[in-house]
Amino acid sequence: MDIMQSSLEKHYEWKGKIEVVSRCTVENSSQLSLAYTPGVAQPCLEIQKNPDLSYDLTRRANLVAVITDGSAVLGLGDIGPRASMPVMEGKCALFKEFAGVDAFPLCVNTQDVDEFVRTVELISYSFGGINLEDISAPRCFEIEQKLKERCDIPVFHDDQHGTAIVASAAMLNAAKLCGKDFKDMTLVINGAGAAGCAIAKQFISLGMGDIILVDKDGIICDGDEFSNPSHYDMAKVTNKTHRKGLLADAMKGADAFIGVSRPKLVTPEMIQSMAEKPIVFAMANPTPEIMPDEAKAAGAYIVGTGRSDFPNQINNVVAFPGVFKGALAVRAKDINEDMKRAASIAIASAVPADKLTPDFILPNSFDKNVANIVAEAVAEAARKSGIARI
Repeated sequence: MDIMQSSLEKHYEWKGKIEVVSRCTVENSSQLSLAYTPGVAQPCLEIQKNPDLSYDLTRRANLVAVITDGSAVLGLGDIGPRASMPVMEGKCALFKEFAGVDAFPLCVNTQDVDEFVRTVELISYSFGGINLEDISAPRCFEIEQKLKERCDIPVFHDDQHGTAIVASAAMLNAAKLCGKDFKDMTLVINGAGAAGCAIAKQFISLGMGDIILVDKDGIICDGDEFSNPSHYDMAKVTNKTHRKGLLADAMKGADAFIGVSRPKLVTPEMIQSMAEKPIVFAMANPTPEIMPDEAKAAGAYIVGTGRSDFPNQINNVVAFPGVFKGALAVRAKDINEDMKRAASIAIASAVPADKLTPDFILPNSFDKNVANIVAEAVAEAARKSGIARI
């Protein structure tokens, strides 16, 4: 049966993928008095005196809000908050399954940046972290930045940073297999939206030699005019040789390619023009920028996609559960660059060196131990960078 139809039938059956389960027993008046009135007054008063106790006396310490406005949902686009709910529920289920983190979906009916930010800010005291999801660029950049300034809990836009963390982990292992050093490599990123810009920043922090960002108008170069304000900042820190032209021009001599754009934009000739042992992560879903068999036939040494039916699936599920688990464990105020970098290195290290092959550069998405490995690394990075509260 077609997967779409099968999924629809299961959703009718499930009537939602998550539910609230009580952690206390209320079967008699004594238990009722402890869980609710009158006993509940005492923890309330303790939190009033010391707000930090909200982490100890409620579920806040292990609770993440998964929040969207429905403006950029998967490959479906702007489908609105109600239609985005199945995706947000699914994300919450993954938090629980892979990291034991409770998560709750919230779909906000506004695309006004300030209204959205204020809504999230007002409810933030109920949660230990905020996972922003499926918000269109460039609004997502402004929303995340404003929320980071106003909230004292981690705010993380997974479409940006989760993707960047996993792509970086994959590239660390791919470069190792190819015998290449990041500082000597040139990486082309096609797609300069939320994910593309975040990937570029992550690779800069990991010491990538040069990055060439390409959007629908061609190579992003300092001194050009851009319709996306974020591209001015990106132009200053990428494309050191001031290369001009289109995607084909960018890929000549490049060591690696990452696509977060549209299907079938990369040709075999582009692969053939790259440096020796080219690395190709064609991550457009469901149809990648170039199909893996085509890329391999053209000479690509390592190929990854966003799909589960090909080797090297570059999937955020190996990142965000562990990132939040680690941040929550130390009550981090933020998820900063050090924590993201630690997450990438931890994911890469989850594949032993003697197990690495061109078709196996990332741990299996269903290896639930990965979340623990990532969480430990993220928590330690939070402590070292001074944003852990415990």
